[in-house]
Amino acid sequence: MRHSLFELGDIPPLGTVPEQMYASVIRRERYGAPHQAFLSEVVDVPEVGRGQVLVYVMAAGINYNNVWSALGRPVDVISERLRRGDRDDFHIGGSEGSGVVWAVGEGVTQVTVGDEVILSGCQWTETAPDIRMGADPMTSASQSVWGYEGNYGSFAQFALVDDYQCHPKPPGLTWEEAACFLLTGATAYRQLCGWAPNDVRPGDPVLIWGGAGGLGSMAIQITRVRGGVPVAVVSDEDRARHCVELGAQGTINRRDFDHWGRLPDIGDREAMGRWTEGVRAFGRAFWDALGERRAPRVVLEHSGQDTIPTSMYLCDNAGMVVICGGTTGYNADVDLRFLWMRQKRLQGSHFANLRECRDVIHLVSTGQVDPCLSWTGGFDDIGKAHQLMYDNQHPQGNQAVLVNAPRTGLTTLS
Repeated sequence: MRHSLFELGDIPPLGTVPEQMYASVIRRERYGAPHQAFLSEVVDVPEVGRGQVLVYVMAAGINYNNVWSALGRPVDVISERLRRGDRDDFHIGGSEGSGVVWAVGEGVTQVTVGDEVILSGCQWTETAPDIRMGADPMTSASQSVWGYEGNYGSFAQFALVDDYQCHPKPPGLTWEEAACFLLTGATAYRQLCGWAPNDVRPGDPVLIWGGAGGLGSMAIQITRVRGGVPVAVVSDEDRARHCVELGAQGTINRRDFDHWGRLPDIGDREAMGRWTEGVRAFGRAFWDALGERRAPRVVLEHSGQDTIPTSMYLCDNAGMVVICGGTTGYNADVDLRFLWMRQKRLQGSHFANLRECRDVIHLVSTGQVDPCLSWTGGFDDIGKAHQLMYDNQHPQGNQAVLVNAPRTGLTTLS
C-alpha cells in the first residue's frame, strides 16, 4: 500500500517511502528574521538517484549557515539554485543530522536500509577532474555545502544525501547527541590538525575565538587531546566557566577591550597608537590566561573582520591564523609587515574531508571529546533556534532539534 504521508514520529515500516513529508521550509518571500523565515510545510519526498541515500531523520544539528539561508544574505541560496537549473523554489536546510537509512539508489554499497548513521555536511562530484587528479575533495571546485548551497537537508522527515555522507552512528550516543557535533567538531579538527606543519603539537598555545560556541567548545577539547594549551575568548563569566570546564587553560573577556574592527590607516598615528595600545593589552591578557609569556602557535578564527587584525598581530612567528568564517564581516585588514617579516600564515579552512569526519566521530565515541549538546528543541523550534543564534542568545556548545526521534533519549530502530 502506498502511503501519502506519515506524521512526525510515526515510524513507517522500514523501507516504506511515502509520497510526501513534513519539512521546515524557507521561501524567498519569507526571507528575514529566522523565527519567521522557517515554516513547517508538506512537500514531496525527493527521488533517490544513483549514488544517493534517503535517510529517515531522527535529529538535526543547528548551525549558523541556515541563519544566512533565512536572511537571504549574503547569498540568496534559492535563487542561486534556480539559476543553475534547479526546479525547487524553496530551501530545506540542515547540514548535519542523524537517522536511519531508508532507501538507497543504484550503485550504493557502503550502507544498507536500516543502518543508523550520522550525516556529514559537504558534497562533491567524485568524478570531478581535480579529485581524479588527487585533490582533497574539500578543495574541489565541485564541493558544496549540503543543506545550505544544496537542498533537502536534515530539517525534514527525510533527507537526501550522497552515500559517502553517511557515517556509522556510535551506539552509545542519543540521536540528538549524534546530530549536533559533526559540523563544528570536524571543522575545528581540520583547522587544528589539517594544515601541517601548523598542526597543533604538545605544548602549543592555541587562541580560540568564540570559545563557548559549538566550534569553540569542540576546539578546546581537540586542542587538549592533541596536547595543546587552549585559551578561549568569551563574552561573560558563564561562558568562561563553560570553557574552563571543557579544558581551557584560561579565558579572555572580549568586552574588556574596544579596539575591534578594521585597522586604522597606517598614516593616522593617533588612531594607530590607540589600536596598538588595545592589541598589546589583549596580548598581555593572553599571557595572563596562559600563565606564561608565549604567543599562540595557532589562532582559531571565525569572527573575521573585527578580530583578524588582533589575531595576525598576536600570532607567533611562523605560526598560523586559520579561519573558517566571518561572522563579524568579510572585509578584514592585515598589516602585511607581520605576515611576511614574521613569516606567519593566514589559512582558510572549510569543514572537513571524510577521514577527518571519522576521526572526530572516533574521539566522541571513545569519550575523548564530549559532543557538548547544550539544548534540544522540537521540530517546531527550528526557527527559534536559529533566531537565538542570530541574536547571539543561544546556549553554550552545540544545539539540536528532534525530528522523528522521541524525547526519551537513546532509541533504536533495529
